[in-house]
Amino acid sequence: MIIALPMDEDKKNICVSFGRAPFFLFKNTENGSEEFVVNPGAEASGGAGVKAAQAVVDGGADALITVRCGENAAEVFKAANIKIYKSEGSDGEENIKALTEGKLSLLTKFHAGYHGIA
Repeated sequence: MIIALPMDEDKKNICVSFGRAPFFLFKNTENGSEEFVVNPGAEASGGAGVKAAQAVVDGGADALITVRCGENAAEVFKAANIKIYKSEGSDGEENIKALTEGKLSLLTKFHAGYHGIA
């Protein structure tokens, strides 16, 4: 399984803003590989969530772990059959472990977009 997480500049903690996260971490749980990718939505003037969601889809993710997610990005994930999980705490590696152990819940509430607010 490939798990995506929106990451802060430190590349350790999950960013609270999915669409504006500086990086995405893609972790392959089968072979242990991981890759950090610059989020194309981070500096977007609008539509950051959708641009970020498309980057996650293009990265081949099967699942996303995030603090929160906008409605438009969630629709992209639903169309791509990517499950969205609610993070617990901010440590990326701990959240990956929690997901693989079946301890994270699906994210079911999505907010309206911030429409240009960084």
